[in-house]
Amino acid sequence: MKLLAIDTSNETCSAALLIDRDLVQALSFAPRRHGELILGMMQRLLDQSGLELHQLDALAFGCGPGSFTGIRIATAVIQGAAFGAELPVVPVSTLAAMAQGQFRREGQRRLLTALDARMDEVYWGCYEIGARDLAEPCCAERVCAPEQVSWPGGEGWQGVGPGWGVYGETLTRRLGPALSGINPDAVCEAQDIARLAAADLASGRWVPAEQALPVYLRDQVTRPSQGSPQGRP
Repeated sequence: MKLLAIDTSNETCSAALLIDRDLVQALSFAPRRHGELILGMMQRLLDQSGLELHQLDALAFGCGPGSFTGIRIATAVIQGAAFGAELPVVPVSTLAAMAQGQFRREGQRRLLTALDARMDEVYWGCYEIGARDLAEPCCAERVCAPEQVSWPGGEGWQGVGPGWGVYGETLTRRLGPALSGINPDAVCEAQDIARLAAADLASGRWVPAEQALPVYLRDQVTRPSQGSPQGRP
């Protein structure tokens, strides 16, 4: 499998090329320079591998949530590349990729990802690492006040992402003994998007270029559906 993934959802800008089990990533801390850098990153990875865009099996991108401008940049770049090369696209949640990245770095398998959604809210996701060592959602991603986050219960959960840096005190109080630690410095990276996207592509979960759209969460219903896991009161 040959897959190119990008992410511009946060202050870093990254691209990753997955060829079978080999993965190479380019990453730069580049606030407000994503549009200048991302195409060059993609091309350098292709040049280093000796591949052309049309020889790939698919493209992937961090579809959100995250920086409004950053997500739109990634969406536009991937749509344009996919149209031109006639490639399928795999949109990947940035919250899921953050969970995957924390597992890659430190091996934790129960992960609560949070991004600052402004307006005193967080983008929130709950993940467990499954048998294939991939992040699997435990409940629907949502945007809510930090006092209202939910999780499946139990202990040993690791907090991940910048939302923990902004609302750490409130979230820690909400989780109580369920929380084992936090990493507020973790961000979404293209290499973790690539790993998740490869599994989705193999399972047939991809979209054509015109359906590769950003996910903002704020426009979606934030109340958990009936029967979804609830946090402790």
